[in-house]
Amino acid sequence: MCGRNRQRAVRALKHIVLAAAGAITLAASPARAGDDALVTYKSLTPEVALEAAHTALKKCRDDGFQVAVVVVDRFGQPQVLLRDRYAGLPAADIATAKAYTALSFRRDTSELAKMVRDGQMDANLARMPHIAMLAGALVIETGGTLVGGIGVSGAPGGDKDEVCAKAGLDAIRDKLDF
Repeated sequence: MCGRNRQRAVRALKHIVLAAAGAITLAASPARAGDDALVTYKSLTPEVALEAAHTALKKCRDDGFQVAVVVVDRFGQPQVLLRDRYAGLPAADIATAKAYTALSFRRDTSELAKMVRDGQMDANLARMPHIAMLAGALVIETGGTLVGGIGVSGAPGGDKDEVCAKAGLDAIRDKLDF
């Protein structure tokens, strides 16, 4: 190989090494442009959501009630829906609306229902689509982060629905508070 070709080959090799080193440096850099465009969030696993729903359903059965239980994810989408065989026809829709309402307002629905009754909240909100200002749903939080809601419908009274929802939430509490 002549001297001139050798110099060109060495120069080309240097450029390749420098380009590779630059790429590695950019890839390893923790503060890259565009990182602030991404969001990281916590979410319930399907197994944990199912455990909460199953426990709530069992509690209501033990108390003699046929209900529907819904766990919605942090975006308000149903993640689990369990409807007991003799639960009323609207129970699943109402449980879903209750869970969605608790999540949307970041409050248990018994508190929201009381606020509407006491005039602290506009009663027209109860007429909004997918909203149910009825007791029976709780928010699911971990470390100050809202991750979902659990709603129950079908027991004779929202207070009894809420007891079942609380049993479901209590069953997964140790998995949330780590």
